[in-house]
Amino acid sequence: MIIVDNIIVSDEFVNARFCCNLAWCKGECCVAGDAGAPLEPDEVGLIEDDIEAIKPYMRQEGINAIENGDVYDYDDMGNLVTPLVNGEECAFVYFHDNGTALCAIEKAFLEGKTDFRKPISCHLYPIRIVEKDGFTHILYHEWSVCVPAKRKGEKEGIPLYKFLKEPMIRKWGEQWYERMCKAIEKR
Repeated sequence: MIIVDNIIVSDEFVNARFCCNLAWCKGECCVAGDAGAPLEPDEVGLIEDDIEAIKPYMRQEGINAIENGDVYDYDDMGNLVTPLVNGEECAFVYFHDNGTALCAIEKAFLEGKTDFRKPISCHLYPIRIVEKDGFTHILYHEWSVCVPAKRKGEKEGIPLYKFLKEPMIRKWGEQWYERMCKAIEKR
């Protein structure tokens, strides 16, 4: 592992090769699982502020889920997460004609309707962030859904930390990202 500031980067993350392969997985990470995507407290307000700009990209089932609840929910551990539709897919999922699950929040962002791209946990996936003992841990979440992405990353030689450059800079800043890269290269 390496430590940059108070952020611990796991060896599994450093060594992983990864490149999303939506043609194969069809966005299954937005559909499968037992809870919605983790949300940071400030993200709830960002979604609430822009929900009217996001709704046109949502399915009616997702709109019903947030109107019958809220733009957030809690998982079994009491953490903020996106709400689910009938305990299944994220309320903010819509499906492309080819069946691929995509994000309505990100669609609104790409269409210039909001400045909020999507929850950082979604942008950073397949890593998960765990706060423990004053440190932030970057953990690689290996999931069978992402096997095609792992294979594509290995075939193309794309390290996970390079694949996730943009969201990591969004979360921790460019200087931190550059220090992490230098620490990895020194290993």
